[in-house]
Amino acid sequence: MKMELTKKERDVLLDIVKKTIAAKVQDREMPKFTVDLPVLKEKRGAFVTIKKHNRLRGCIGYIKAVKPLWETVQEMAIAAAFHDPRFPALQPEELRDLNFEVSVLSPLRRINDINEIEVGRHGLYVVRGYNSGLLLPQVATEHKMDRQTFLQETCHKAGLPSQAWKEKDTEIYVFSADYFSDIT
Repeated sequence: MKMELTKKERDVLLDIVKKTIAAKVQDREMPKFTVDLPVLKEKRGAFVTIKKHNRLRGCIGYIKAVKPLWETVQEMAIAAAFHDPRFPALQPEELRDLNFEVSVLSPLRRINDINEIEVGRHGLYVVRGYNSGLLLPQVATEHKMDRQTFLQETCHKAGLPSQAWKEKDTEIYVFSADYFSDIT
């Protein structure tokens, strides 16, 4: 399974995101897509991030592969736009102010030593009990986080104390992501 997508594959996914969100927000019929690029038919985890004026407006995804990548991206586009509990549903007048980012995830890899975390390359997924939280690799880069801050913020996202990553019963996973946006 190759990690990095070609420009054509990326463009197809971004097109799916834009057309799907535009149709949904304008109460039009969902567009039908014929995807014949083999990589986009592979089952992959992915996130769709929506930004408005460079600020987060929605972000939802699947960590693990559950369906073909292009279908995951289409479903997560709708989820990020209309079902992210941190934000109200998108409105038609917002469309012109939005930018979209897709993150295609590698499989999760559990680590036992935090020195294995490469900030800027790895995303983090922290699990303890019923709590879990994920931060994409680009979050650490965008917010200039060091390894410890990245761990603390991921714990916070999971609803855990910021030092929970030090506890034995906390599982830490890393993953990489091929992420790209419609901003050139």
